[in-house]
Amino acid sequence: MLALVGMPGSGKSTVGRQLARKLGVGFVDCDQVIELRIGGAIKDYFASHGESAFRDLESQVIDDMTRTACGVLATGGGAVLREANRQLLRERTHVIYLRVQPDEIYRRLRHDQQRPLLQVDDPKQKIMQLFEERDPHYQAAAHFVIETSRPRIPTMVNMIVTQLELAGLLPNETTAT
Repeated sequence: MLALVGMPGSGKSTVGRQLARKLGVGFVDCDQVIELRIGGAIKDYFASHGESAFRDLESQVIDDMTRTACGVLATGGGAVLREANRQLLRERTHVIYLRVQPDEIYRRLRHDQQRPLLQVDDPKQKIMQLFEERDPHYQAAAHFVIETSRPRIPTMVNMIVTQLELAGLLPNETTAT
């Protein structure tokens, strides 16, 4: 199983779907699973129950999803904040950190109204703060780090597949018959 981690807007869901398709495996988005469980939007749950309750639910979903081999798992941006989540991801999956610089994340998310942590007066500053806080956690969880400034999605997917092949986790397409 592969797990994608990274900042909000790093492309975990989009890249995850394409990667799963290329590898011929299933895809699960933690945020979608959470929304199914709560019967509504994460933004609303976050507002009414708070971040701690949301993180508890997120941990439960990560534990459940990493027990079953689903193929590719896209985690939420804050999934690595808890040591237990980082440990589960590292032990049960091959973690790929989609690393994007804060300026690029801001460019991608500047008009986003759905992400609770970015609904602040200065979202660019908040993104920089989140990156500084979270980058060490993403790095600690990751088996692979893919720098993803502005490559196209197919390019990113190919970069990941190449890394997995080099690590011996996938058969090399050039040598496979």
